[in-house]
Amino acid sequence: MNLDEKLRKLKDISGYTAKEISFRCGIPLGTLNKIFSGSTKSVKTETLKKLSSFFNVPISYFIEENEEESKRSEEINVPLGFVRVAAATPRLKLGDADANATEIIKTLENLSEKKVKVAVFPELSLCGYTLSDLFYYDAVLKNCEKSLEKIRIFSYNYEMIFFVGCPLMKDGSIYNTAVAVSKGKILGVVPKKYVPNYNEFYEKRHFSGAPTELSDITVNGKKYPFGTNIIFCDAVNPDLKISAEICEDLWTVESPSNEHCVNGATLIVNLSASNEIIGKAEYRRAIVSNQSGKCVCAYVYSDAGLYESTTDLIFSGHNIIAENGKILSETELFSYDTAIADVDISFLEFERRKSFNYDFEKGQYIRVDFSLKTENAEFIREFPKMPFVPSENAELSARSELIVNMQANALARRVSHTKAKTLVIGISGGLDSTLALLSACKTVDLLGRSRKDILAITMPCFGTTERTKNNSVSLAEELGVTLKTIDITESVKRHFEDIGQSENSQDVTYENSQARERTQVLMDVANKTGGIVIGTGDLSELALGWATYNGDHMSMYGVNCSVPKTLVKHLVSYMAKKTGGKAEEILNDILSTPVSPELLPAKDGEIAQKTEDIVGPYVLHDFFLYYFVRMGYAPSKIYKIAVKTFENEFDCDTVYKWLGNFIRRFFTQQFKRSCIPDGVKLGSVSLSPRGDWRMPSDVSFDTWIKDLESV
Repeated sequence: MNLDEKLRKLKDISGYTAKEISFRCGIPLGTLNKIFSGSTKSVKTETLKKLSSFFNVPISYFIEENEEESKRSEEINVPLGFVRVAAATPRLKLGDADANATEIIKTLENLSEKKVKVAVFPELSLCGYTLSDLFYYDAVLKNCEKSLEKIRIFSYNYEMIFFVGCPLMKDGSIYNTAVAVSKGKILGVVPKKYVPNYNEFYEKRHFSGAPTELSDITVNGKKYPFGTNIIFCDAVNPDLKISAEICEDLWTVESPSNEHCVNGATLIVNLSASNEIIGKAEYRRAIVSNQSGKCVCAYVYSDAGLYESTTDLIFSGHNIIAENGKILSETELFSYDTAIADVDISFLEFERRKSFNYDFEKGQYIRVDFSLKTENAEFIREFPKMPFVPSENAELSARSELIVNMQANALARRVSHTKAKTLVIGISGGLDSTLALLSACKTVDLLGRSRKDILAITMPCFGTTERTKNNSVSLAEELGVTLKTIDITESVKRHFEDIGQSENSQDVTYENSQARERTQVLMDVANKTGGIVIGTGDLSELALGWATYNGDHMSMYGVNCSVPKTLVKHLVSYMAKKTGGKAEEILNDILSTPVSPELLPAKDGEIAQKTEDIVGPYVLHDFFLYYFVRMGYAPSKIYKIAVKTFENEFDCDTVYKWLGNFIRRFFTQQFKRSCIPDGVKLGSVSLSPRGDWRMPSDVSFDTWIKDLESV
């Protein structure tokens, strides 16, 4: 639209002539005519400010689009891949489009202050969903168009794209539509595809279903794209691609959003008027969540509220925002609250690169561009400190029980297949070997075998403390397994003599010789007794390469290989409460023991070698691991969310230090992961070279370190 058309639209709405505008604003008519003709370069900013104030639109309204775009391009800055979205339910005055437009504008002002970029309003939000036969009347249809123009003009004030529900006429039929608006422009109109006509719904009495072909629709004298197959694409953030569907479209067998996402849409908006009945909220929540998960998209669902007619129905304003199967924000029924969340569009694109590798049949779509300036890199999204551990106690208990069962059943399958007579485990009094031992006990219980078939071997050496040794011995006795103590001190000393290693040189050879001797003992005992060695190493150690190659790195089946260190602790705690008695006391003491490989001599009887002092806190490393492998985040993004998440525990320098350490270790230690033993996958993150994670052992980590350095 050129400036002449813009000013003409403003005059039509205000009712003033050019002379009247000139008089009221104190602007010479000649200057005003310059603006009418599209020449604003020589017009003073003060003049444009007067017009801006008079019409209540920003100065950018009076600047040619190419000039405006060039100014905007200088301010482009896409932060972290998050996009703030909102599902709002303004208070409705049924049948009064002008009043409803005012409410929508007020809501937009509020959302703009909260830096929302994508806003969604309910189905037929300009007039109300429950007008019934009044939809036929010009008084409703024309007033909706007029009010839509009012919203369009005022939208110049807002750096966002939003979707308003409006009944519109085309070729003699009425359509229930979603109108996309951004910064003074109507971008397109999406009609409802599936118009219900069952139970309490009789929309076919008033509305036609969407035509199969894309076309144009005339709204307030101007043509816009019209059809279901439209994707609205942000020129600033190319990952943000939005498509719309309306209420029933979601509930049908072939939801339009399926096709939208196959054709590239990453965010689906749904303008809805879903009446409330008993049990429907749970189903609505589930279907929104499932659709976002199935389509690997963000889904913003805006619902009609209480001020619809209650002649036969009641509406609750149940607004929901979901991302890839997870509910991010949800309003309480009848609350009139707005659901707001930061959806992670860049993660969705990452996830699709892995999972959208089918030969989908693509549809005929048009792409409509818009652009949103990003003011800053702030985000409101919260991230759990322990992403592998459920935050709710009930869910944690259920998850723990499931994991223990999965471990035990997987190990039982391997024991049955190999016809193993014994299960050989090296126990140290630490968390990992404790969890492996508990899993082995459950395994033989499942198989109906004696726990004496479990050979728990403690192998004290230079760094073993009385505390860890006593705990391992006491636990083995309490669980009823076969306990063996094999002191490897003299064997390691003889090995030192063989290779010329000084006992006074506590270097990597000093440490690894002990780890390899322990593994040799376990393997040979397994051979001697017709058994298999059960590995104890966990997922965090695999990520960091914190294992001795061909030492504790090796076993015949790794039950803990998918369990990160933060979750190991919770699983042992769960099993402690479930076991009870003296075993619970022992397990609780193991839980409070510092994590250590115990390969260096103890000091005053206490553990001298604490793992987290060397490689860093496991709570940080598990956080890094989850967002690097599962979410595909760049180090700079991980750093920013970690700083916010752990702001009361670790300072910026600490996060930066250990994140850099994580990246270096993760890349340089791949050779250890490339040949790990079999082990069961338990969660969404696995580093098995046969399944989830494949990478060369000699790849450079410079790209990732440079990205981290950019912060």
